[in-house]
Amino acid sequence: MDCWVGFDIGGTKCAVCTGVEEAGAPCVLKRHEIATPATQAEAMERMCAMALDMTAGCRVLGAGVSAGGPLDCESGTLLNPPNLPGWSGASWTERITQALGAPAFMENDANACALAEWRWGAGQGCRSMAFLTFGTGLGAGLILDGRLYRGACGMAGELGHWRLSDYGPTGYGKEGSFEGFCSGGGIRQLAETLALRERQKGAPVSMGSGPLTARVVAEAAGRGDPLALEALDHVARQLGRGLALLVDLLNPERIVIGSIYARCEGLLRDGMLRTLAQEALPASLAACRILPAALGDRIGDYAALAIAMAGAEQA
Repeated sequence: MDCWVGFDIGGTKCAVCTGVEEAGAPCVLKRHEIATPATQAEAMERMCAMALDMTAGCRVLGAGVSAGGPLDCESGTLLNPPNLPGWSGASWTERITQALGAPAFMENDANACALAEWRWGAGQGCRSMAFLTFGTGLGAGLILDGRLYRGACGMAGELGHWRLSDYGPTGYGKEGSFEGFCSGGGIRQLAETLALRERQKGAPVSMGSGPLTARVVAEAAGRGDPLALEALDHVARQLGRGLALLVDLLNPERIVIGSIYARCEGLLRDGMLRTLAQEALPASLAACRILPAALGDRIGDYAALAIAMAGAEQA
């Protein structure tokens, strides 16, 4: 049997899966997940051993590696990503090719998710698409003229670094950034700031038990909590402002947004669209559909498999 192998490297967990494409859709055959090892060397050895065990009796067509940046796609090397300090200097793609006897390819996780959504999800059938992560952070993968666009040094799509306001929550090391407003950490910061404002007025504040998180804020907003709704109104308006820049700059057919937006679309969409209508060029906005990501919680597996398939097709 022929199969593809995906490696998904994260700060808290790593996964290896095998899969095929059937009738234009991904099919994961096997999957195994482990807590992220302490060292890169241990992670390489354990994940390659897992892949060898999972592909026994199969012909491996290729492998894909999805990881948070920064990284060097050409050499298949991580470059000390913030969630994995010290993971640098060794080529994942060389090690995997050596272990499996098949070509291996690497992409940052935003690019990988863009490939998966374009191939199998909300981006199917278009030639220009932006995928926004909107999770722990905010990054983008760009599909332009039917190809993944990496930029001059592999840094294309770092929209989270855009400053949308002089003041606001901090993300990507910058106050008032797109990531500051549109990420899990940014939503928490907004909610904490608004809660502090109310407490200073002597007003009671209760968005939920335990520490504030994006999930707690969204659940409170769903119950009609005014402070949570105010926080998400800020998020929606800044999301619209950031998307207007993207619409005017790239004139994409679709913008696909993952994670928090996909789960909270009903709380964010109206405010986002109002700001977009005010800020974006009307003709460009009319040509663009803005959609939640379609691949759900399995997108990490699909993204790694999409890297393998896209890399083999372009090799």
